[in-house]
Amino acid sequence: MSAKEKEKYAGCRHKIFIASILCLFGFCLWGQEALQQKQTKSRVYLLHSDLLRKDKRIPDAQVVVGNVVFRHDSVYMFCDSAYYYDKLSSFEAFSNVRMEQGDTLFLYGDYLYYDGNTQIAEMRHNVRMENRNTTLVTDSLNYDRVYNLGYYFDGGTLMDEQNVLTSEWGQYNPGTKQAVFNYNVVLLNSQFTLLSDTLLYNTTTKIADIVGPSDIESDKNHIYSEKGTYNTQTGRALLFDRSVLTNEGKQLTGDTLLYERADGIGEAFGNIALNDTLNKNMMTGDYGYYNEQTKYAFATKRAVAIDYSQGDSLFLHGDTLMVKTFNLNTDSMYREMRAFHKVRFYRTDLQGTADSLVFSSLDSCLTMYHDPVLWNKNQQLLGEKILIYMNDSTVDWAHIINQALSVEEVDSVMYNQVSGKEMKAYFEQGQMRKTEVIGSVRLVYYPMDSDSTLIGMNVSETSQLDIYLKNQKIEKMIMSPKATGTLYPMDQIPAGADKLENFVWFDYIRPMHKNDIFEWKSKKTEDVLKKNVRGPVKLPNQDLFKKGK
Repeated sequence: MSAKEKEKYAGCRHKIFIASILCLFGFCLWGQEALQQKQTKSRVYLLHSDLLRKDKRIPDAQVVVGNVVFRHDSVYMFCDSAYYYDKLSSFEAFSNVRMEQGDTLFLYGDYLYYDGNTQIAEMRHNVRMENRNTTLVTDSLNYDRVYNLGYYFDGGTLMDEQNVLTSEWGQYNPGTKQAVFNYNVVLLNSQFTLLSDTLLYNTTTKIADIVGPSDIESDKNHIYSEKGTYNTQTGRALLFDRSVLTNEGKQLTGDTLLYERADGIGEAFGNIALNDTLNKNMMTGDYGYYNEQTKYAFATKRAVAIDYSQGDSLFLHGDTLMVKTFNLNTDSMYREMRAFHKVRFYRTDLQGTADSLVFSSLDSCLTMYHDPVLWNKNQQLLGEKILIYMNDSTVDWAHIINQALSVEEVDSVMYNQVSGKEMKAYFEQGQMRKTEVIGSVRLVYYPMDSDSTLIGMNVSETSQLDIYLKNQKIEKMIMSPKATGTLYPMDQIPAGADKLENFVWFDYIRPMHKNDIFEWKSKKTEDVLKKNVRGPVKLPNQDLFKKGK
């Protein structure tokens, strides 16, 4: 760009800047003129008094007594006596003071100073402002006629047919019906009490706007919020910024809360948490729902159920989590927590996966459905259905029904395996202590000597097997009736004999930490649940075995 062009460009910018300043100045003048037009000076007229006299002690005023009436524009003011400052277009009114603006606004008090130039009325002592169905009571009130705004600064109470509000400082606009309250705000309603430091309230809509730390308390619940709206007439609340709804020990929190007091229904959106502080468990997710009346709740979208009643918390994920309460308000009341689909859970001592899951407080039983798998340390349990019975949030015993399979990892290539129709595993302090296998029992087992040296591999069949474990290692086994089988030396194990026909090791779908529960991992096609078909035990030499028999 040439020097001449730069000079021309700078000149244009200067002109635009000057034009902008002039426009801004014009707007300011227009705004000031508009305000001046609104504040057009008019005289305050004395319309009536029974007596008018001068008092040397008040040289600038006329003393008027008895049935005094003033008018300023369309406003009429009444009192028993007054000092009338004619030149200043103002007056002081005493006793039985009343101010009427149209047929909608009435202001009462014991003393009034009214300035006709500023159009501000300063009412003192036993002050009452009435605007249709709204009454404001205080000891000191200033009313600005220009802005149609009354405000108090030494404590006051605003009442309508729905609520009573008190605060140390407040203001009320009779035109918009909007009120602002500050410092020790209390809203009293027949259904609840709202406590706040700052509150906006509309006497027409009955809606309170929460703009600071606020508590809404009732006989049944408590709401804490720092931002939101609350319809005091319908009981509908829309709350933001991690507001909390508490009901009988249950806390619903979310980025946004929608609450219907009449129905007792709360909905939470965004990073929600439904926390049961009594039973020490909670549900989290991106959406949550809770019904106070039916005690029904559910969470979805990265939903997690967390049990933190023990030192080690359990984290359970499913596409949807649901809690239902049965026999409500009776001695036989109980709850069910249901999770579906793609369920995964993690605790340091216990992990599992299933398509769906149900936990009932009736018998403290957790039931896993559709290809369930359960892990404890180096132990894996699976079957068509797994029932886990809890005792104070710790596993008491587990029942595997149909096609039961237990696999214990000895090392990366060797596994102790037991299969049967059903299996019962008993736990002590988070560790499996005993396992009962019932019906069509088949076994592949690596016994060890006292120094943990492998003796060989045992393959057996029986009708029932009891396995006792210590420190996650097999201590002894009892078979009934006596098992048919053989013990292979480690260097003479036939190919394929080291795995049961229904053997599968699902380490690749096992949840490894609490965040891993969100990653659903499908089973390989070749690892689907295989039926446990009982067949002849493979021995090194069947003829020798028969002769020995």
